[in-house]
Amino acid sequence: MEEEQPYIKGELLHLIYHQEDSLYTVAKLKVVKSSEEMKEKETVVVGLMAKPEKDTTYLFHGKMTDHPRFGKQFKFDTYNKEMPDTKQGLVLYFSSDRFPGIGRKTAELIVDTFGTEAISLILSNPARLGEVPKLDSEKAEIIHEQLMEDQGIEEVLMKLYEYGFGLRLAIKIYQTYQTEALQIIENNPYQMVEDVEGVGFIKADQIGRKQGVTGDHPDRLKAAVMFTLYEQCLNEGHVYAENQYIVKKSCELLEYGGQEKVDPLKIAELVIILGEEEKIIAENNIMYIPSLYYAEKGIAANIKRLMHQEKSTEFPESELLKAIGKVEERFQVTYAPSQKTAIETAVSAPLMLLTGGPGTGKTTVIQGVIETFASLNGLSLRKEDYQGKEEPFPFLLAAPTGRAAKRMTESTGLPASTIHRLLGYKGMGDEAFEKDEDSPLEGRLLILDEMSMVDTWLANQLFRAVPSNMQVLIVGDEDQLPSVGPGQVLTDLLEVDQIPTVRLTDIYRQSEHSRIITFSHQVKSGVLPPEVDTSSDDLRFFPCGTDKVLEAVDKICRGALAKGYTARDIQVLAPMYRGDAGINRLNLMLQALFNPKGERTKEVIFGESAYRVGDMVLQLVNNPEDNVFNGDRGEIAAILTEKETADKQMQIVISFDGTEVVYSKQDLTQITHAYCCSIHKSQGSEFPIVIMPVVKSYYRMLRRKLIYTGITRASQFLLLCGDWQAVRYAVETDRELLRNTSLVEKLKQNAPE
Repeated sequence: MEEEQPYIKGELLHLIYHQEDSLYTVAKLKVVKSSEEMKEKETVVVGLMAKPEKDTTYLFHGKMTDHPRFGKQFKFDTYNKEMPDTKQGLVLYFSSDRFPGIGRKTAELIVDTFGTEAISLILSNPARLGEVPKLDSEKAEIIHEQLMEDQGIEEVLMKLYEYGFGLRLAIKIYQTYQTEALQIIENNPYQMVEDVEGVGFIKADQIGRKQGVTGDHPDRLKAAVMFTLYEQCLNEGHVYAENQYIVKKSCELLEYGGQEKVDPLKIAELVIILGEEEKIIAENNIMYIPSLYYAEKGIAANIKRLMHQEKSTEFPESELLKAIGKVEERFQVTYAPSQKTAIETAVSAPLMLLTGGPGTGKTTVIQGVIETFASLNGLSLRKEDYQGKEEPFPFLLAAPTGRAAKRMTESTGLPASTIHRLLGYKGMGDEAFEKDEDSPLEGRLLILDEMSMVDTWLANQLFRAVPSNMQVLIVGDEDQLPSVGPGQVLTDLLEVDQIPTVRLTDIYRQSEHSRIITFSHQVKSGVLPPEVDTSSDDLRFFPCGTDKVLEAVDKICRGALAKGYTARDIQVLAPMYRGDAGINRLNLMLQALFNPKGERTKEVIFGESAYRVGDMVLQLVNNPEDNVFNGDRGEIAAILTEKETADKQMQIVISFDGTEVVYSKQDLTQITHAYCCSIHKSQGSEFPIVIMPVVKSYYRMLRRKLIYTGITRASQFLLLCGDWQAVRYAVETDRELLRNTSLVEKLKQNAPE
């Protein structure tokens, strides 16, 4: 016999905390009934609630827990509001202030018509309100709308609970469809696969099967195809998928759990229909998500446009060499032949690619390009010299992250920004960017760094905003991790011979006893020694098992603190969030070490996290209004309580490299602790000390580019801990999956030899 899930029923006395965006709720409950005997008449309930209402009775299912900081609380997985179930209760409900214009007589007519099932009957079929005598259409609409607002989400939740959906997904569905949620779920649950992030085909199919939709029903086949395509693009980074592969994988998906076989020809026919409906773009036996197809097409068209622009001025070689010589004298450097070639090409060509690993002189070349370009064209490098003049400041520098942009500013002395800020990013939507072909960027030279991080969508927005009279230098390390989003733009551009490219291979930035750069190039080549070379102070390896990673990281950090380093100087990197050696556990331990709670420490509790003044935090979303973007690292500078602010709202002030941004408590969904972060999130940044655990429990994430990207974040010290065999496995087993893109093919079409 199946054991009943623990429950607790009671009246919600007051809200302790409720977050509108995440729906995380903490509330005090007056206990009426519970599955287990309780001495206390009141308890705290914790979980996700859409619209908690005081003085309302709820039934919660979950379990009683003992939180280390907050004590006993009932953590619920599902809940539902207890509604009136008697005629008298329903009459009082419909005649309450919730339903303006509905008096007691009308309420009695509604209850007489539908009985105790009135609420569910109206919600499932609002047209039935026409059966109520003397009820006009205006009042019928008021009743239905208020019921949807008051009870709609609970009705959706209850339906989805029945189908095995969790609370978080159920709430997402309601937020997506609002009042139409029930109608869509009942008519075509497969629509959720396209519209609601996190709803996979299997979950939607569970509902469809209960509604009798099985086998080769068109809605079912379409959903399987769309889900498989989106999985390939959004999870695996592909821009397109082969028709044959999608048909094969869709068949496997449709036949899961021993279901009846589906004819692949019927799926192939559906692909044609999806193309006609413009849900996909299908050509040459491959298919695309439309936005990726047009983005890739846009990149190719604009790269060709830039490549074919006519140069207004050609510089003789003697003049080029003279200008470069002056730069060498000024900075007291001697450029290597490859660096000199890069500078000559960049100032002459409309578009150029510069790639190379750490220590190969990319930054030196960027500085040389800027100085030489300014010298040849008689341009000032002082932005103030252009104030009040028609000619805009000629140099635009940008990178995908704020940290990378700051590094460009530090190395060149010129202002740099994130690509999003450069393009005037305003948020999601059709007009998310201010800059485009109709409102292009202004300037003469655009330098883009860390291009390996830029995905197909952003690259398209970027290149469409570059005018034909602007020269472009694209810089990146092709051996780093590819973009989180679909595509591999830098890798693809490097495959096109028609685009001038300089690869820097010689190592310059390396002290006599430095091992970090040498080690990074060993990783890049895929060849490591049987044991790590610890003959230098800047590269060390500390062997330990997964269960000892926290202890090892703690010991390394304490050693760094003893030598005068701070949390700002140290970055712990890991590839996974969960597990004994995951990011979440490491952050808890590191916060306790770097910023422990004292008697006077100001902190704010948000969900299960405590944020304190002095905490290092990471921005998780783009916030263009405050010029803060995904991946930016900041420090909590102040926490102001409700009593300390004019508007009586708590404020958290976070400093991002000197730029202070004010967050409300509700805004804390945008940040997380940054003592440890993912290697992907660290791209574009450098830190004096990088500590990186590598253990076998990371197995599914271990690959060469991941290790290479992580270790190249270290500028002074690289401290590895874990299993050396796991490091060697990642480096020597080159498991990088090639991404399906057609950018190279599009760029080579009609390209001049």
